[in-house]
Amino acid sequence: MRRFVILSLVLGGLVSTAPAQVPTPSADQMVQQLKAPVRTRSLRNLNVEATEAEAVRPSLSLLIQFDFNSARVSPQSQQALVTLSQALQSPELVRSRFAVEGHTDAKGRDDYNLQLSAQRAQAVVRVLKAHGVAEERLLPAGKGATELANREDPLAAENRRVRIVNLD
Repeated sequence: MRRFVILSLVLGGLVSTAPAQVPTPSADQMVQQLKAPVRTRSLRNLNVEATEAEAVRPSLSLLIQFDFNSARVSPQSQQALVTLSQALQSPELVRSRFAVEGHTDAKGRDDYNLQLSAQRAQAVVRVLKAHGVAEERLLPAGKGATELANREDPLAAENRRVRIVNLD
């Protein structure tokens, strides 16, 4: 079975997605993807509101494989999660909190997909915790098929993913 990784970099509301068959990024690449941008504010305007670019949070989407109809992370995805745990423990990210979002494709019932995606997000949190990431820094959430990566093909593999979002 091949390992697929999808990197999503969001800047100014635009989403750029790399090809589906890409080797797992390195921990350094993950750190760069997840680092919060440096925010500057104008002193001329004391009533500052968040701009659209500030509202977008750095994120990384990984196609993590699970056993069929299960929240058990497959052995093929263990190394990607080990690399992610190293990135999350880097000096640049060690003080940040992250949402761990489980996503499914649109096959199956919505309520079932939502429950399964939540279980899978929690399974990823358990693996990251086992590799030294403090659990209180990770907020698991199931999204089901509500935020498809590929809206053109709701059953596409890239919709079945785990997305890591920097909350800080």
